[in-house]
Amino acid sequence: MKQATRVFWYSLFITLIVVIWGSVAPKHLEKITAAFTQGILDKFGWFYLLIVIAILLFCVYLMFSRYGKIRLGKHGEKPEFSNSSWFAMLFSAGMGMGLVFWTTAEPISHAFKSSPAAELGTDAAVRDALKYSFFHWGIHAWAVYGIVALVLAYFKFNRGAPGLISATLTPLFGEKRMRGPLGKGIDVLAVFATVVGVAATLGFGSAQITGGLSFLFGTPNNFTVQLIVLAVSTVLFIWSAWSGIGKGIKYLSNINMGLAAFLLVLLFIVGPTMLILNMFTNTLGNYAADFFKMSLRIAPMDAEGRTWINGWTIFYWAWWISWAPFVGIFIARISRGRTIKEFLFGVLLLPSLVCFIFFSVFGVSALRLENLGIATISKLSLETSTFGTLAEYPLGTFMSIITIFVIAIFFITSADSATFVLGMLSTDGRLNPGNQVKISWGLIQSMMAAAVVYFGGTQGLQNMLIIAALPFALVIILMGVSFYKDIRSELRSKSHDQKHQALKKGS
Repeated sequence: MKQATRVFWYSLFITLIVVIWGSVAPKHLEKITAAFTQGILDKFGWFYLLIVIAILLFCVYLMFSRYGKIRLGKHGEKPEFSNSSWFAMLFSAGMGMGLVFWTTAEPISHAFKSSPAAELGTDAAVRDALKYSFFHWGIHAWAVYGIVALVLAYFKFNRGAPGLISATLTPLFGEKRMRGPLGKGIDVLAVFATVVGVAATLGFGSAQITGGLSFLFGTPNNFTVQLIVLAVSTVLFIWSAWSGIGKGIKYLSNINMGLAAFLLVLLFIVGPTMLILNMFTNTLGNYAADFFKMSLRIAPMDAEGRTWINGWTIFYWAWWISWAPFVGIFIARISRGRTIKEFLFGVLLLPSLVCFIFFSVFGVSALRLENLGIATISKLSLETSTFGTLAEYPLGTFMSIITIFVIAIFFITSADSATFVLGMLSTDGRLNPGNQVKISWGLIQSMMAAAVVYFGGTQGLQNMLIIAALPFALVIILMGVSFYKDIRSELRSKSHDQKHQALKKGS
C-alpha cells in the first residue's frame, strides 16, 4: 500500500461511514438522502437538462472544429488498442450490464406502467416508450462520458499531467491549489461517486443473475445465493483488474461483445424481425424529430409529467454525471493515440447506435408480447423481465443461459474497470496502479454492495449517487472551460511559432 495517497484514506473513511450507516440504519439513510434527492430533482432539474445539452453541443463543436485534428498523445502516435478492442472496453465500462437490465424493463415500463405523455397501452405509448429509451441511453449519456474522458486524456497524454480530475483544472486554479485541499476534495468526490455507483450496480447485477438462475433453474432467490454470486464475481473481476487493461479487461470485453452480438442476432432472427426493423426505423425518425423537445422538456405546469421527468430523465442525467469520473477516466486511459474527432465519433455515435439496436430488438420483442396478450411482462420483477421475454420465443432457454453469461461478464468488466480507475485516482493518477490498491478497492466495493443489499439500503446508495452528481456537474463545467482555455492557447502558440519560422525562412 506504499502507493496509496491521502485521497485513498479519505475516500476509504467516508465509504466506511456510509457502509456502517446503511447497515445499522438503512431506513434512516434512505429517508435523509431521499429528502436531499427530491430537493435536487425539483430545484435543479432545469440545470441538469441545460448542462447535458450544452455538453453535447460542445462535443459536436469540437468534432468539426479545427481542434478535431489534435491527437491525444504525441504527434504521429498510434492508438494503443485496435478499434474493436477499444470500442468493446469503452462500451462494457460505460453501459454494459445496465443495458441488458433495462432493454426490456424500460420500454415495458414507459408503455404499460408510467407513460411520459400518452395513455398507457396505446400505440402512442408504445412509440413513446422506445423513443424515450433511445433518448435516455443515447448520445446525451455518451456526451457526458465523452467530455470527461476527452479532457482527462488531453491533459494526461498531451500535457503530462497526472490522471486525476483535479489535474485538469490546473489552468484555471493553478497547480498549488489543485495539489492542496481543493484538489484533494475534488478527487475524493470522484472516488466516492465511483465506489457508490459501482456498489449499487454490483447489487443490481447480482440480483439479476440470481433472479435469472431462479427463473430458469428454480434455485433459491435469496441473499445467500446473491452473496455467492457476488463472491465469485469479486474473485473474477479482481483477477481481471490485477491482470491489467491489456490482458484481463481487454479479453473479457472482447468476449462479451461477441456473446452480446450473438444473442442480439439470435433474438432478432427468432423474434418479430420485420416489426423490429420497422420500429427501429420509425423510432429513429421520432428521436431525431423530437430531439431538442425531449432534451429541454421539464413540464413546469404539469405535475404528473414533471414527476415522470424527475423519476426518469433527470434521474438518468444525474446518474450519467455521477458515473462520469469512473467511465471518463477509464475511456481516457484506453484512448491514447486517437485524434479528438476520431475519439468523439467513437465515443458518441457508435455506442449510441448499439444501444438503439439493443433496445429495438429486446424492447420490441417484449412490447409485442404484452401488446398481443401473449405474456404480461410488466408484472414481472425488473431483474426477470428479460428472461420472461426470452422464454416466449424459440430457443428461449438457450438465449437465457447466454444472457446470464453476458450479464455476468458485463458485471465483471464494469467492476474491474472501476477497480482499475479507483486505483489510478488513489495513487496520484498512475496509469498502472499497484495490485494491492486495486485488490483493496475490489474488496471494499463488494463488501459495500453485500452489506447494503443485505440491510436494504440500496435506495439510499442511489440517492447518494444523485446527490454527488450535483457538485460534479459543476466540476465538469470547469473541466470544459479549462480544456478549451488550454487547447486554444496551444493552437495560438503553434500558429505563432509557424509564422515566426516562415518569416525567418523568408528573410
